[in-house]
Amino acid sequence: MFGVGTKGKVLFQQQWQGSLTEYVTAVAWSPNGLLAASSAAGEVVLWQDGNLVNLLPAGLVSIDCLAFSADGKFLAAGGQDGKVRVWSIPPTPLKEQEVKLIASLDNAPSWVDKLAWSPTCNHLAFSLGRYVQIWDADSQTVITTLPFANSCVLDLAWRPNGESIAISGNGGVKVWSTIDWDDDPYLIDMPSASIVTAWSGDSKYIASGNLGNTVTVLEYGSLHPWIMSGFPGKISNLTWSQALSNNTPLLAASSIEGIAVRKKEADDRDGWNANVLTLHNSKIQALLFHPHSLLLASAADDGWLGLWTKAKQVGHILEGARNGFSCLAWSQDGRQLAAGGQDGELIIWSESRRGKGFG
Repeated sequence: MFGVGTKGKVLFQQQWQGSLTEYVTAVAWSPNGLLAASSAAGEVVLWQDGNLVNLLPAGLVSIDCLAFSADGKFLAAGGQDGKVRVWSIPPTPLKEQEVKLIASLDNAPSWVDKLAWSPTCNHLAFSLGRYVQIWDADSQTVITTLPFANSCVLDLAWRPNGESIAISGNGGVKVWSTIDWDDDPYLIDMPSASIVTAWSGDSKYIASGNLGNTVTVLEYGSLHPWIMSGFPGKISNLTWSQALSNNTPLLAASSIEGIAVRKKEADDRDGWNANVLTLHNSKIQALLFHPHSLLLASAADDGWLGLWTKAKQVGHILEGARNGFSCLAWSQDGRQLAAGGQDGELIIWSESRRGKGFG
């Protein structure tokens, strides 16, 4: 199947489609081109070149999050049973017998619905109620446990330079330095809860989406954040582009079925100008910039996966999830796009030659 492009231009071509038994909760690419996917039935699978390797069967409680380490050597998954499972992943080509479960960290009764690897080492952060634990995969030891205290942890994000980690929840965002875990965290204070947070790729800006239907952006280290309002509902997704010619990236945020793309003005006092994108007629479940261009992907309950040229206009619409998409992920080279569906669909598209350079 081909996606629908403007003026007949084909941009991405379906490469493969399979299915899990239930709602696909997460998809993630490794640096080596492996794709991992998880489901509400408790499945964890690996895909490579059209072949699936089953790491966890259906029948357990939902697996809600998964991620590869920055070097691709480890895959972690967390879910509603409170376990964090970590597998050792062999170099490609993938051989099923070489994928080994090296750790199963039992944290019941806490659910694990947020986890992420440090971008600079094999430290895994995962949520445990009102705490975040940092675990070292190389030594298989706990490094530290960070108390958010104000509420359950709603999101976490490593700074791309690896120097800190941001944890969000009621009252805002707390940022801990990885150089000294015992230092008090830096607080980005909010009048409501921060429910999603994201760093720009250059580590310069941190954004948070808040329950008051606002987005806050802070140039990290400065005192005064920008507050962006006017969203129709709570912010469900935040994503940063690569830097523009003025060295400032774009910030895209989704709220219900709408998308706002923010561009910083030259004068700090003028803040961030908004461009509103409209396509979807139901909630956007995933929003993600291409890793090397301004191509923006949005996947929604309406069964459309929109690709936005330069984050401005729809250049391509992909389909294949009858009752809606649930998640998406770009490969690290940006040449492949994977998405999960609410009925268990797992779909991979590849960049076509005619679409090269799009966005």
